[in-house]
Amino acid sequence: MRVLHVTTTLNPASGGPTEGLKQLAIQTMALGHTVEIATLNDANAPWLQGYPVAVHALGQPYNSYYYSTQLLPWLRAHVHQYDAVIAHGLWQYPSFAVWRSLRNSNTPYFVFTHGMLGPWFKFTYPLKHLKKWLYWPWAEYRVLRDARAVLFTCEEERKLARQSFWLYHCKEVVTGFGITPPPGDPETLKTLFLDRFPGLRDKRLILFLGRIHPVKGCDLLIKAFAEVAAQDGSLHLLMSGPDQSGWQTQLTALSTRLGIDERITWTGMLSGESKWGAYHAAEVFALPSHHENFGVVVAEALACGVPVLISNKVNIWREIEADGAGLVDDDDLAGTIRLLQRWLLTTPEQQQKIRHKALVCFYKHFEISSAVSNLLSAITPTADTSRETA
Repeated sequence: MRVLHVTTTLNPASGGPTEGLKQLAIQTMALGHTVEIATLNDANAPWLQGYPVAVHALGQPYNSYYYSTQLLPWLRAHVHQYDAVIAHGLWQYPSFAVWRSLRNSNTPYFVFTHGMLGPWFKFTYPLKHLKKWLYWPWAEYRVLRDARAVLFTCEEERKLARQSFWLYHCKEVVTGFGITPPPGDPETLKTLFLDRFPGLRDKRLILFLGRIHPVKGCDLLIKAFAEVAAQDGSLHLLMSGPDQSGWQTQLTALSTRLGIDERITWTGMLSGESKWGAYHAAEVFALPSHHENFGVVVAEALACGVPVLISNKVNIWREIEADGAGLVDDDDLAGTIRLLQRWLLTTPEQQQKIRHKALVCFYKHFEISSAVSNLLSAITPTADTSRETA
């Protein structure tokens, strides 16, 4: 089978979906299929050098809508070469271009929404939602309606997608999402990370890893940490991730006002051995996000045997809670404080049991092989693409 993925960017700083797409493509190729990716990046972008999948880099887009004069002509010239085309994301030009090029074609297309229909945005940014409503009927609604199937990473995402727009009609398939087991020896990676940040040795590290963005609840985590930090002088908050919106300056000022600035380390974006070393060095992973479609970083933590403290707005929270792989609470300050306090009340023996359950949870739900199998079943010509909704 020959599959084309279409996405705005492959820049790893853009978040978990880019890493998920890369791993999905690699594992699909390992099964003997041909996979290529079309993206609106410059061919000389550093993250494309040595990329393990064939990439068609069509140049930088013109604006935040990711409009490109190159994409639609390229798609029309090449889509006949593929058995299936998968568009990633909504509200930007690439998915609309896929619709324009394939709506009357014999080549089926599919759409991964990646949580972009989540109702959190509807209530948090009502003016932006109104603007999307003006755009919805003639663009995104049609993109979803005419897709062979709309793909969701988990059941929770599928349910939530129905709540944002009453005009909603598509065929839904839950394929799952996932990652490959982490590479390398855990102790070696941990040592390499602590050699890079020697001040973190002998600390009880609470790790946040992701974009420094309001949707992730970083401010909640800092405020909650300030409430519990006095309980143990070895507690330390590790904030790792790219600051794309310039919010970190405000957050560091907040930590100073709360008197915990020396108890927080900001590492910037971590990748490769440094990223995995941070997971292995951490006692627990925390993500009090207001909206998290899947949470690749949560799956990565579980894969390292690290318990997770997450909000019930992380869409895979039900699986984690059911398997006892971490703790779940509300995405507000009180809920985040409860998460940290409940963790600090666990005994070393209990923590060890939760670490084991974290690994079990990962292999049960989030190891990538099942997601690849489900995706291939969904996009093959004989696939029954699930239920239709209106």
